[in-house]
Amino acid sequence: MRWIERASLPVAELQEIVRVHGLIDGLGRKLDGKPAATQTYRRRRAVVFNALEYAVELELLPSNPLSRVRRKRGKRPVQEVDRRVVVNPRQARELLAAVTYVGGYERASGRRLRAFFGCLYYAAMRPGEALGLRRSDCTLPAKGWGRIELAETRPTAGKAWTDSGEAHDRRGLKQRAEGEVRIVPIPPPLVRLLREHLKEFGTAKDGRLFASERGYVVAASSYSRVWKQTRELALMPEQVSSVLAFRPYDLRHAGVSQWLNSGVPAPDVAARAGHSVDVLLKIYAKCIDGQEHEMNDRILKSLGEEDDTGK
Repeated sequence: MRWIERASLPVAELQEIVRVHGLIDGLGRKLDGKPAATQTYRRRRAVVFNALEYAVELELLPSNPLSRVRRKRGKRPVQEVDRRVVVNPRQARELLAAVTYVGGYERASGRRLRAFFGCLYYAAMRPGEALGLRRSDCTLPAKGWGRIELAETRPTAGKAWTDSGEAHDRRGLKQRAEGEVRIVPIPPPLVRLLREHLKEFGTAKDGRLFASERGYVVAASSYSRVWKQTRELALMPEQVSSVLAFRPYDLRHAGVSQWLNSGVPAPDVAARAGHSVDVLLKIYAKCIDGQEHEMNDRILKSLGEEDDTGK
């Protein structure tokens, strides 16, 4: 702290516009002097902006100097989902069947996670949302559609960064107000998976559906390891070496893409997936693997034309 005090400029000097430009330039560069990523710059700037707001509160500065200078940045690229990672319904079913063979009958590490992966695909849930899912959140009729009321997510944060000392944090839903619930109708295949899971494994002590053998929240490394073995069992060798369903999260991409390609209106898909319509259409509006020809046929029919390839 003494070294920082000696090496740092007095905060009052930030009233000079030249100093502010130097600060902004520093925020936008890595240690080697090369330009930092846009997101890195924005994160740093937000931290420094709040620190300077505190300096204003202490009357060390008359106003926040960062508000006086705007840094021009290139347009932030949209992080679209790579269509190559998205499985079609047949591939999803094969993956969910193959996962039951992982770990064998005794350990049942794959069977214990089958419904977890099913939630990512059939309900387009984020992994943290599925890890926080409780029995009381689920309506699972014997027949027909059920529904899930999502209220909590359990993202991996590390024991050093949670108030509870647990590896998984407890948070509300992403981009939602505290206590807000997202209702997701779930199709019969997922209802069956969840009912079978409850029958075989029950719940953790706190009512969570998915838990490790010792009752803890399933670690990301554990379900990722199971998923890696599942891909090797379910996919062709050339697909295993590709990016197809490379991560469990790619099942969510496949689920959302399937809803869109099935003709479900974008606002309804956005509500189920927990996105804004704008983000949904920019990121998730992708054709799933093997359905490009079907999409082309739809366009041709709308144009009053027929496919002349003979396919």
